[in-house]
Amino acid sequence: MRVLVHDSSGHPFQIELSRELARRGHEVRHIYCSSFLSPRGEVHRQPDDSEGFVIKDVALARPFERFSMRRYSYARRLLQEFTYGNRVAREVADFRPDVVISANGPLFSQRRIERGCRSAGIPFVLWLQDFYSLPMKAEAERRLGLVGTAVGSVLEAAEQYLARRCRFVVTISEDFNLRLTDWGVDPQNILTIENWAPIQDLPVRPKVNDWSVAHDLSDRTVFVYTGTLGLKHNPELLWALARRVGEQDPRARVVVASEGTGMDYLRERRQTENLDQLVLLPFQPFDRYADVLGTADVLVAILEPGAGAYAVPSKVLSYLCAQRPILAAIPGSNLAGRIVLDNEAGLVVNPNDEEGLVCAAAKLLGDPQTRAELGRNGRRYAEANFPIGVIADKFELLLLKAAASQGVR
Repeated sequence: MRVLVHDSSGHPFQIELSRELARRGHEVRHIYCSSFLSPRGEVHRQPDDSEGFVIKDVALARPFERFSMRRYSYARRLLQEFTYGNRVAREVADFRPDVVISANGPLFSQRRIERGCRSAGIPFVLWLQDFYSLPMKAEAERRLGLVGTAVGSVLEAAEQYLARRCRFVVTISEDFNLRLTDWGVDPQNILTIENWAPIQDLPVRPKVNDWSVAHDLSDRTVFVYTGTLGLKHNPELLWALARRVGEQDPRARVVVASEGTGMDYLRERRQTENLDQLVLLPFQPFDRYADVLGTADVLVAILEPGAGAYAVPSKVLSYLCAQRPILAAIPGSNLAGRIVLDNEAGLVVNPNDEEGLVCAAAKLLGDPQTRAELGRNGRRYAEANFPIGVIADKFELLLLKAAASQGVR
């Protein structure tokens, strides 16, 4: 089959899926966008890639605008979304795939891609990583009051319309499914396939490695946070963690390798307040990511309470591969929180409980044996659940169903 996989972020596990589908004989075109500031996987061809595998960067002239109170930021962002959607739609028209799987695209880009697929008779599968409109609605209400409520309602209606028009919606957690059915999506068109991490690209690495030595971290106690810091994350927790950890051990460090609005906040605060224990770095290259995780004594994840129903922090899945304990300030009902708790891979605290986060960090620091045991438990879960073969089987079945629904042999 000819398959187009669109993931604007270029995340590692989605590229892994495309590579695996190509190895199975499918002709696969993988589309991503370097104009998105996001941690990316190996987005360049590798020597062992199949001949039928093509990766293409559909970039814009400038990085995607972040939503802010700056004048014209919303208008510029919307223009970029429409422009990007049109460009991906042209890629679809050029490639003429049997099926399109589309993930992580901005809402209005996704709508344009779906419309192009529909007009060409190509099944469009929405791979729903999180709900786009819900955090935007909450943020608009916070900033603009009643006007923001109206804007958020328009965004939610647009996302509902998109979900109902898709041939299938792939959700990453069954927690998403009820909202989709409330939106009018046929339950038979919803399939849950949980996210994973490319475990073969994330081997367990020693604490003393080239990356930790280069950043003067190899002989320190280190907490590491990686991945985006956006509207769903409270950066104040990372600041508080660094401050309180530093009081216990002045040589300890909280390393944040990220971008986003939360990272902007931390950088701006650093300009007025000195906090040596907080190390701020941009996204690191994927070929160094295993070393970054290996540098950690504890890996940190955060997620706002209201985001627990519409997002699953995929960084937690990468953390599980690293054989390091996880300290997660996320709702315990969230899928990522349940995985950590059910598999005894770390500690989970309420994201509103700053003191609880600090106490949990102190508990882990004081018990190396427990840290090692939690890390082994996490790696064991990853080895059992992340092999790409079983995951690709599920997506192949989805492709067959989608193509058959359109009369494709």
